Amino acid sequence: QVQLVESGGGSVQPGGSLRLSCVVSGYTDSASYMGWFRQAPGKEREGVAAIDLFRSTIYADSVKGRFTISKDNAKNTLYLQMNSLKPEDTAMYYCAADRIAWVLTPRYSYWGQGTQVTVSS
Repeated sequence: QVQLVESGGGSVQPGGSLRLSCVVSGYTDSASYMGWFRQAPGKEREGVAAIDLFRSTIYADSVKGRFTISKDNAKNTLYLQMNSLKPEDTAMYYCAADRIAWVLTPRYSYWGQGTQVTVSS
């Protein structure tokens, strides 16, 4: 089993920044592939960014150049640095993990409880 706990969400004005964290515990070998997803009310969960065990990354077009996914293996922590935030980035953000490279597809086996990000003036 893998446990994921997100933190770092909050309210920010447009153009602001936030850094989300996701601490991984349990059988961390099952967390070779990880991703960040978001879900706004009334919308489907969408992939934002993903990273593999070789630290290769991929981003949704909507966040390219603004968001950066990274992983600190020593701390078993996944990060999502979000800059130049827009109101349309408002959503619940989830981290996910699996042994399989689901990339930006929300089919990961393990999910955190989510952290809310609100971008509003």
